[in-house]
Amino acid sequence: MPIYTVKPNEAASLKDIDPNATGEVKGKKAAKKLLKQNIERMAELQNVLYAEGKHALLIVLQAMDVGGKDGAIRRIMSGVNPQGVRVASFKKPTEEELAHDFLWRIHQETPQRGMIRIFNRSHYEDVLVVRVHNLVPEAVWQKRYEHINNFEKLLADNGVTILKFYLHISPEEQKDRLLARLEQPHKRWKFNPGDLKERKLWDEYMTAFETAFERCSPDNAPWHIVPANDKWYRNLIISQKIVETLESLNMKYPQPVEGLDDVAIE
Repeated sequence: MPIYTVKPNEAASLKDIDPNATGEVKGKKAAKKLLKQNIERMAELQNVLYAEGKHALLIVLQAMDVGGKDGAIRRIMSGVNPQGVRVASFKKPTEEELAHDFLWRIHQETPQRGMIRIFNRSHYEDVLVVRVHNLVPEAVWQKRYEHINNFEKLLADNGVTILKFYLHISPEEQKDRLLARLEQPHKRWKFNPGDLKERKLWDEYMTAFETAFERCSPDNAPWHIVPANDKWYRNLIISQKIVETLESLNMKYPQPVEGLDDVAIE
């Protein structure tokens, strides 16, 4: 299945990656069947992750507006135990958060061992929206790529496996999804006129994303660019990568205490 993993210091051109790609998957019906299998397997692996308590998983989701982050979380994580998963959504920083370094609010949401944490937007907003809107001087945000790499290395050195996904949609797909929010009554509440202003900055955001991919894709936390125009394919490819990553940890249930065979419960 096509998923583009950015290598360290490699330039990534989003124009060269087809957001409509679906690889060899034979349609939506086949994808749903495979997704169901992945969701079931993920539930099994999450149970071992929690029981063993040696690893944690951090899933970072970034995308343009209406890129599908919420939908991906809702569908892909539908089978896991909610006690072992938490979603953190990073919006405009509060005054207290702005009074600290830009990673302060992020570090508080990182997962403890045995847990899965999902970032709906993330620390990368400080080299994306901050850059595009000139919220801080360039000399400030330019240093943040190195800070981010050091931060993610710290997490990795402490048992956190990091999966970073960019949900790659086209401007045409974004337009269709925005129109759907306007035209369908049950979706109108989601429509934010501010999204239209951000849409006009598409090229600037693509440049910012590509720089982030190039400068923050080390071996221990590479970026994965997911063709996401087709939601069913997006869900399948992300779920598959999560399953493969959890399986690669070679987790095992802890050994039970001795003498359990002789225990009698009256």
